Amino acid sequence: MTTSVTVLGLGAMGQALATAFVRAGHPTTVWNRSAGRDAELVAAGAKSLRTVAEAVAASDLVVVCLLDHRSVHEVLGPVADILADRALLNLTSTDPRGSRELAEWAASHGIDFLDGGIMATPPMIGQPGSSLLYSGSRSVFDTHRATLESLGSAEYFGADAGQAALVDFALLAGMYTMFAGFYHGAAMVRTIGMSAEDFGHRASGWLAAMTGSLPRAGATIDSGDYSKPFQPLDFTKAALDAIVSASRDAGVDLDVIGAIKNLVDRQVADGYGAQSSERMFESLHPRGDRAA
Repeated sequence: MTTSVTVLGLGAMGQALATAFVRAGHPTTVWNRSAGRDAELVAAGAKSLRTVAEAVAASDLVVVCLLDHRSVHEVLGPVADILADRALLNLTSTDPRGSRELAEWAASHGIDFLDGGIMATPPMIGQPGSSLLYSGSRSVFDTHRATLESLGSAEYFGADAGQAALVDFALLAGMYTMFAGFYHGAAMVRTIGMSAEDFGHRASGWLAAMTGSLPRAGATIDSGDYSKPFQPLDFTKAALDAIVSASRDAGVDLDVIGAIKNLVDRQVADGYGAQSSERMFESLHPRGDRAA
C-alpha cells in the first residue's frame, strides 16, 4: 500500500519534499503556518489542511521541515498525542544535540522518531544526486524506506538520533570551507582583472581533481601514521607563507587562508615539519581519541 505523508512547513525545501511525494504517488497532505504557499501543490494533487492537528491526523508518516529547532517544538508540542500513533521524521536543520533532544521528547510521548539531514538543494530533491542521511528509529527507516527514497538516496547511520545531523554538518563544513577558499582566490585574481566567473571555471576542474585524493588523506588520518608524506608540512608551510604574502599584496583579508596557515604553523612549531600535511588534522582534533 502507498504510504500517506504529511509535510509540515512549506518553505523552499518543504515544498520540494511535498512535490516529490506527490510525484511518487503518495497521498500527500501539507500545512504551513502562513497561507499562500500551497497553491501549486494543491493543483498537483496534494491536500492542504488548516490546522496542524488535522494535517498530522491525515497521514501515516509526518515529515517536519520548519525554520529551526524551536519551531519544531512550537508546532509539534500541541499535537503530541496525535503523533503517538504515527511515524515522525524531522528534516529541519537541527544540530546533533537538538536531534537527540527531539528524540527524547518523542520517546516520552510514545512517538516513533527518525531524524534526517538533507544533502541536496530544493531543486535536487527527487532527482539523481539527491542524498538524505537518517538516524534514530530503525523501524521508521525500514518501514518507510521506499517512501524516503522518493526524495533521494537513503542512508541509515544508527539509533543515535544525532548521528545523521553530525555527518550532515561535517559535510557542510567541508563545503563551506571550500567555497570560502574559492571566494578568497576570486578576490586575489580580481586585482589583475579576472572575473569571479572566469576564475570559477578554472577552479571547478582543479578542485574536482583534488577532491579525488580525500579518501587517501582520510586513510592516512585514520592510521595516525604521518611518516610517509606525499607532501610534508614544511612544503605546505612554504606554500601558505607565499600565498599569504600574495594575498596581503593584493589587499585580500586573511580570514580564510590565515586559519589554514595557523593549523600548519602549529604542527611545524611542534616539530612535525617533515611529516605529512594531513597531520594538520591533529591541530583540529588534539585529544587523540580515534573511533574504533
